[in-house]
Amino acid sequence: RLGENGPKVSAICLGTMMFGSRTNAASADKIVNIARNAGINFIDTADVYGKGESERIVGRLIAKDRDKWVLASKGGNEMGPDRKGLSRKWIMRACDMSLKRLKTDTIDLYYLHVDDRTVDIEETMIALADLIEIGKIRHWGFSNFSAWRIAEMVGVCDRLNLPRPIAGQPYYNAMNRMPEVEYLPACEAFGIGVVPYSPLARGVLTAKYDPKAVLPKGSRAMRNDKRMMDTEWRKESLVIAQKIKKHAEKRGTKPGHFAVNWVLNNELVTSVIAGPRTIAQWKD
Repeated sequence: RLGENGPKVSAICLGTMMFGSRTNAASADKIVNIARNAGINFIDTADVYGKGESERIVGRLIAKDRDKWVLASKGGNEMGPDRKGLSRKWIMRACDMSLKRLKTDTIDLYYLHVDDRTVDIEETMIALADLIEIGKIRHWGFSNFSAWRIAEMVGVCDRLNLPRPIAGQPYYNAMNRMPEVEYLPACEAFGIGVVPYSPLARGVLTAKYDPKAVLPKGSRAMRNDKRMMDTEWRKESLVIAQKIKKHAEKRGTKPGHFAVNWVLNNELVTSVIAGPRTIAQWKD
């Protein structure tokens, strides 16, 4: 169960960040079908993914059995000039635009994608409560927030008698364990479900990047992906990944499988987001 009062979700959540950009609609269709047949009921998108195209594809692909899916999307990231942040005006508009792209009347879980210190958090909490009240979203959560902000948001909700968040989405994997210090304990204390993203450290934990070999064709590292270069792309991380590979192989498994199970092994984690680019990655 996602949080204390949320819906029941599968241990793997299909992340669709690549849909509409590096994963075309035909491949996305096959990926969603594989998820459906495997019993996965949790799917994650955002308005900013593919500049809205990910939401359009997801909405189309789950339309025939919409009620079986726990649909998550996000708002707050920049979608254009004066179209970002957590103000009431933008959150209400961003949610309406996501609903239109998704072709659905409600979003099961609506995440605040980024923090916005320029807006009084009470304004955001009240806006989310109103969206729940009118049925446009069922629950809300947050991504990329610090632990003290989680506590602040819960405090505001309790003081104003507003719905608490049911899910947090941290960047958490065997290479980045910082959430264990304050983030995960905060979620546990407030009964908030945890849905980490990037369990493979953007591919590093698959051990496909051998420090002594040529970069794999089509990989994030080959494309000089900024998010990866700013975070995981360090020689020591590549070396650690090779050590994990040896350890996983001794246990009769692949390093990528080991990495995903490592995250799920934490009892505070509800579900883990796996965001494939290709059908082969998703099958694996």
